[in-house]
Amino acid sequence: MSQSHQGEGLMNLITHLINVQMERGNAHLFLYTKCESAKFFHELGFREIVRIPDQIVFMENKRNGFEDYLTRLQHETAKSAVKNQGVFNEKRTAAIVMNANPFTLGHQYLVEKAASENEIVHLFILSEDCSLFPYSVRKKLIQAGITHLPNVILHDSGSYIISQATFPSYFQKTDDAVIKSNVEIDLQIFVRIVKALGIQCRYVGDEPFSHVTNLYNQTMKQKLPEYGVACVVVGRKETDEHVISASAVRQTIKDKNWLEVKKLVPQSTFDFLISDEAVPIVEKIQ
Repeated sequence: MSQSHQGEGLMNLITHLINVQMERGNAHLFLYTKCESAKFFHELGFREIVRIPDQIVFMENKRNGFEDYLTRLQHETAKSAVKNQGVFNEKRTAAIVMNANPFTLGHQYLVEKAASENEIVHLFILSEDCSLFPYSVRKKLIQAGITHLPNVILHDSGSYIISQATFPSYFQKTDDAVIKSNVEIDLQIFVRIVKALGIQCRYVGDEPFSHVTNLYNQTMKQKLPEYGVACVVVGRKETDEHVISASAVRQTIKDKNWLEVKKLVPQSTFDFLISDEAVPIVEKIQ
């Protein structure tokens, strides 16, 4: 084949795959590629978000997608500061990332601890619908469970924090090497958010159950201080000597043990779970 035509087949294949996604309504596309291939995808309209040198580059097809997301976070923060006049005068700022599938007393305890130790807490809710509890429900339950904490600002994670795009191994069974690579990308993105919002520490719950989340926490404890960000690991809240977790709540729902469910969640979450609105979710769990 003539050297001038090399790569045309690959270019046609990539263009075809992009068109297929567009036809499916997926206009915002993400990809991983080797560092040496990034220039090729840049010519196809993809822009670099972050990279792990000599390993991998994470890209998107929106020119200012991630920058627009950072700007939105800053606007949300400024709006909350005005609404809560005077609450955000100090500079101590923390972040929490949670799925809350569903929101438990353990989640509430973590947010309360961060809120008591910081002037601002940025709470990022995983906004992809990959959980038994839809995003709209999870957000509503979190909002109801933190109404007493005026210094907590809620943000949608979008596609940039622990999503199918940035951290696919969070949702899939895979080996540790892939998980660690995904963690590196996710943390590089988080560091960009840290700089935009002035975040100084990230609070996480201790994770005795999930291997993936435990690996993620270990990597955060190691890597975040390199960027001047503390990683605060908070021990899980317990009830009757049992650790509270969302998976434990889902299991008790499956077992139809509503007395036990009530011990594990805030009243606002429990009220939802026994409402007509929750029937389809409860049936799916059971």
